[in-house]
Amino acid sequence: MTGVTQAEARNGGGESTFTVTVAAVANLGIALAKAVAGVISGSSAMLSEAAHSVADTVTELLLLTALKRSEKPADEEHPLGYGPERYIWAMLAAVATFVGGAVFSLYDGIHTLAVGEKPGDPLVSYIVLAIAFVLEGLSLRTGLRQARGEAARVKAPFKLYLRHTPDTAVKAVVMEDSAALVGLVFAAGGLLGGQLTGSGVWDGLASLLIGLLLLYVAWVLGRSNAELLIGRPLPRPVRERIRAELLESEHIVAVLELTTLVQGPQEALVAAKVDFRDVSTAAEIEWACERAEQRLRAAFPAIGRVYLDPTPGPAARPASGPVSSRDNGR
Repeated sequence: MTGVTQAEARNGGGESTFTVTVAAVANLGIALAKAVAGVISGSSAMLSEAAHSVADTVTELLLLTALKRSEKPADEEHPLGYGPERYIWAMLAAVATFVGGAVFSLYDGIHTLAVGEKPGDPLVSYIVLAIAFVLEGLSLRTGLRQARGEAARVKAPFKLYLRHTPDTAVKAVVMEDSAALVGLVFAAGGLLGGQLTGSGVWDGLASLLIGLLLLYVAWVLGRSNAELLIGRPLPRPVRERIRAELLESEHIVAVLELTTLVQGPQEALVAAKVDFRDVSTAAEIEWACERAEQRLRAAFPAIGRVYLDPTPGPAARPASGPVSSRDNGR
């Protein structure tokens, strides 16, 4: 979030919408094809994969809702804007992945292992899996292209960016499409094992593996969104640069307390308690605040709000007065 222009921020939102839309359209068609193939072949792994694709489709619809609603401008009722609302919908998307995909796949796998199943003709399933692999691969390529572009824009390693990015829509698409490709391999392995041995055990095991895979994806996405809903600070190197930018002002003696808050993929808030020179006039302090805000916005375009609180430093306070000189890292 350190080198993004306002135009790039808007383009990033458009890229996220396009990425999620591509994934939603692909998953909807794949879900229908998998369901038909699962009924024809009698494969529980194929039905689990159908549930997987349905869950992914619901997830992407929720993510599209999140992207749309978070774009609403700030108003009197929501003075800080609607950016964090995307994380509420993204959290619901993670729940949809858990309930719609993981739970069904685990249940179907356990049921198949307990009751057994008679493998049917797997030809249709193989064809559907091959087509699904191509479509999921194309969708994943779109998500990876955007994620790599954003990582390069903020000059961060790709893996580190994907782990910590506040753009949970793109993170969800990349993780879910990656899981989809792995799930397709599991389903194909279950079909092949059943075809070679005549046993439905392999199909049941494939369903269990798909369920565990979706459980992991739901956990990672849910945890990421929970952190952002609770309140995540800007990265420590960015906080240090913000502190240094503030201290560039000739009227600022020290930054006593610095609080930062990520409000969206390209939106952050900065608040600081600042100790000004005792000899600075009120007018000089006002202009120092104004220029400091301009420098911060120029260096970090993602910063949307800056609040500076003139606060006396420890040396200017009575001996019995409270002292606050820590950076709480928020």
